[in-house]
Amino acid sequence: MEEQLSEILDNLLGTLLLEGSYEIEETEDSFSVSIETKDAGRLIGARGESLDSLQLLVNQMLAKKVGEGNFKRVVIDVEGWRKQKEEDLTKSAKSWGEQVLESGKEMEIEPQSPWQRRIVHMVISEMEGLSSESMGEGRDRHIVIKVKSQNSKTKNKEADDKAAEA
Repeated sequence: MEEQLSEILDNLLGTLLLEGSYEIEETEDSFSVSIETKDAGRLIGARGESLDSLQLLVNQMLAKKVGEGNFKRVVIDVEGWRKQKEEDLTKSAKSWGEQVLESGKEMEIEPQSPWQRRIVHMVISEMEGLSSESMGEGRDRHIVIKVKSQNSKTKNKEADDKAAEA
């Protein structure tokens, strides 16, 4: 499958007339592709939209080429942009969570792509006393961070106690 992925990347990057190189790393359930190029801005696009589109296109092409049963998801990073964005989002999500805990007021975050929302949800889920929820549709889909109500804390504790007894 790595050969098919390389062929797809060679064709796409050639079609875009981009000079550079890429490295493919296979994990148990996915491929990570790291692209190095002087034209990183063109591949990343505004707020990562071009990168998201490139990743979607590569995944669709690979799925068609190898068949759904053999398919592994491809995650593409350009010049470390995605990795840096994930680190920044993790820090921001912790900060937002702390602000919500201190103020007791819910906070709406600007609209984000699905992979960015997933990171924020994961960080918030690890913070005690907080919950997060995606709201809106399409490009307006965003996260709302809230303080968990005392009632839901009690329910969660009861569920944890029952699970521990089992």
